[in-house]
Amino acid sequence: MTLRSLLHWTAPLLLAAGLHAHADTTLRIGFQKSASLLTLQKSSGSLEKKLAPLGVSVKWVEFPAGPQLLEGLNVGAVDVGFVGEAPPIFAQAAGARFVYIGFDPAAPEAEALVVPKDSAVKTVADLKGKKVALNKGSNVHYLLVKALEKQGLKITDIQPVYLPPADARAAFERGAVDAWVIWDPFLAAVEQQSGARLLADGRGLVNNYAYYLAERGFAEKQPQVIQALFEDTQAQATWLKANLKPAAAVIAPLQGLPVEVVEKSLSRYQFGVKPLTAAVAAEQQKIADTFHALGLIPKPIRVADALPGNTKLAEAAR
Repeated sequence: MTLRSLLHWTAPLLLAAGLHAHADTTLRIGFQKSASLLTLQKSSGSLEKKLAPLGVSVKWVEFPAGPQLLEGLNVGAVDVGFVGEAPPIFAQAAGARFVYIGFDPAAPEAEALVVPKDSAVKTVADLKGKKVALNKGSNVHYLLVKALEKQGLKITDIQPVYLPPADARAAFERGAVDAWVIWDPFLAAVEQQSGARLLADGRGLVNNYAYYLAERGFAEKQPQVIQALFEDTQAQATWLKANLKPAAAVIAPLQGLPVEVVEKSLSRYQFGVKPLTAAVAAEQQKIADTFHALGLIPKPIRVADALPGNTKLAEAAR
């Protein structure tokens, strides 16, 4: 998508809110160190330069995973965040107040179910009764559900072990769990560093979209800040995709990973923020409906209720 498209997308909001942010505005961005593009933006200071003419400063707030980031967004610790498919659904079911403001293209290869290289588990079906580590409420939660479903199994047929990525890897490597479902760059790291064997990635099972979310009040009052964020995100994404090796060299030390691991991870993502479409919102609704049917969320939700209210998209998705 071009910057002209982004301008067209945000133009009604800009006219409603005015063209300039208040001088004392701070954009507080919730990010995960595994979010490579945001890590690159933070390192380069490109966003700070982009927002300086608007009188806006930037504060970066790090979270270990998406569910924790959404909690931060809900309690007012951050204004904007970037997460996978599942965290917004769990958060919306819990009453969190946010809106979807953009998404990154599908990256099904960037998450997978893995086992130790010498494991007797050969297929997903072999996981019946086994312990599988995952970050509860994260994007891989849905991947695990769909991978099991394809084999005629339910999540109740395994023993989920809910752990954040660092603890999950430790459990995986000492044999405390039989499998681990995880996303990049942690996926690339465990593949290359411990020889973990892939049982299934997201291809043919999930889209693995990633979403930009904002606190609803901030999105309504500061659309020009969000526009500037997306303009910088587009520019950095274009550079990253054309320069995987140099980008990996910058990002690797920040993530505490070898350059070759980060480069492999980057190659499995499609970067570049886009405005939500009705089709993407419908896919997100399918995940919400699946989680409710499985009892993973306590009540049904409508993704349309978390879409910007002043766009035709919200009505189209209802």
